[in-house]
Amino acid sequence: MSQLLTRLDLRGVTGDLRGLLPAPKAVGQGPVQAVREILAAVKMGGDSAVAELTRRFDGAQPACLRASPREIQAARDEISSELRQALEQAAGSIRDFHEAERAAHHGFEHTGADGIVTREMLVPVDRAGCYAPGGRAPLGSTVLMTAILARVAGVPEIAVCSPPGPDGRVSTPVLAAAAVAGVDEVYAVGGAQAIAAMAYGTESVGAVDVIVGPGNFYVATAQRLVAEEGVVGVPSAFAGPSEVVVVADGSAPSEYAALDLVVQAEHGPDGLAWLVCWSDEVATAVGRVIERFVAESPRRQEVTATLEQGGWSVLVDGPAQAMAVCNAVAPEHLELMTANPEALVPLIKSAGAVFCGPWAPASVGDYVAGPSHVLPTARSARFSSALGTQDFLKRVHVVTLGRDALVRVAPHVAAIARAEGLAAHAGSVLCRMGATAPVVP
Repeated sequence: MSQLLTRLDLRGVTGDLRGLLPAPKAVGQGPVQAVREILAAVKMGGDSAVAELTRRFDGAQPACLRASPREIQAARDEISSELRQALEQAAGSIRDFHEAERAAHHGFEHTGADGIVTREMLVPVDRAGCYAPGGRAPLGSTVLMTAILARVAGVPEIAVCSPPGPDGRVSTPVLAAAAVAGVDEVYAVGGAQAIAAMAYGTESVGAVDVIVGPGNFYVATAQRLVAEEGVVGVPSAFAGPSEVVVVADGSAPSEYAALDLVVQAEHGPDGLAWLVCWSDEVATAVGRVIERFVAESPRRQEVTATLEQGGWSVLVDGPAQAMAVCNAVAPEHLELMTANPEALVPLIKSAGAVFCGPWAPASVGDYVAGPSHVLPTARSARFSSALGTQDFLKRVHVVTLGRDALVRVAPHVAAIARAEGLAAHAGSVLCRMGATAPVVP
């Protein structure tokens, strides 16, 4: 068994498994307090605070926080034709999927038996902020996976924040992705200070209505805190460090399962990479291949840190218990690398995205499948979903009544209002029933 994966044997265990499974790393008071201090600094100091925090945390001093439109378009020409074609292909798949999603959620009209006509309108926010991680791996793909959704939803203004490199500029691939996605503004700001800048606004960064995008614990915590203040909308999912659970039965080469665990682990520490199987032989074989891959990985430090803290090899009695484990973990990515993955799909209750069979690695979902790769982590898939166009839309309900409809419902309105002690509520319908009706019953 690989020393990088901690073994957990659940064979023969019955009942609720949640108490037996390692919980996701909690966001301690230290990080929360640090994030609060960053938010407060940006709220008070604006651009100057952002510049100081960028110098402190990123070791960079951008000459200008905002990339010029010329710089964004130039990045598209600077990248290789291979990368440009890949970004455009990915953008097309993302746009096609989410246009279909948008069409499926287009509002509706309903006429009740009482004659009340209600409509639901879907109205986009005015301005969206997208966070694209940098640091260990500048994720231009995240620009596509957030900004394109906002554009499909009809958001008129889209801003992207991404950490600067040592030269003080946003990475060329991120800028190129912004050009492909049709982003309006790109800022060389990362970390919790980027979330603060987009939430509160600074001299250079205009405040947004919604912030989306994944990040480390500091970024994800900052999103939660500004949402709690009520200054900006944030999807309910906690889009933090990367996670994967691979369910394997030995029907696919052990290299596939091992490599897909390493794929998520190479994002760096605090992530999660679990193997779930019902065979000692499969667990041992996959563990040995992981050791070989890690030894050869150019990101060995990141992979090792993730697997030593969040790498688990879980042995179960069979497919049903395997899926019970998966539902308890509620992973960001779930790979069903079994002989009959479709048989397991109906058992799924909590997962960000599911990949079926040996030819569907999660990395396809990271880039070109179409659905957004911004997914719930830290078990938030129990109650939330992948980022979608609906996260940029507001539901507005329009209610229309004629006199006949009001006559039918007025007694019910008045009865409930009286029971709640709200006389004016009752009076507002009764006064419309005729001059003799008491305004205040």
